[in-house]
Amino acid sequence: MNASIRTFLKEEDGVTALEYGLLAAMVAGVLVAVAGPQIRTFFTTLFTTLTGFLTTASNGSPPPST
Repeated sequence: MNASIRTFLKEEDGVTALEYGLLAAMVAGVLVAVAGPQIRTFFTTLFTTLTGFLTTASNGSPPPST
């Protein structure tokens, strides 16, 4: 029993994936903290422009509501 527990604790498969996941979460957190307002402005402008294009493409009628 002790040998199998020691083997399990020494096993390092998957640790790298966990480390990469934590690193990605930290980078995303820093990006949101530092560039939050700019990101919000970018996506607001993007979706407003896309909505305008779609409205124009549908002959000026608003898109159907779901």
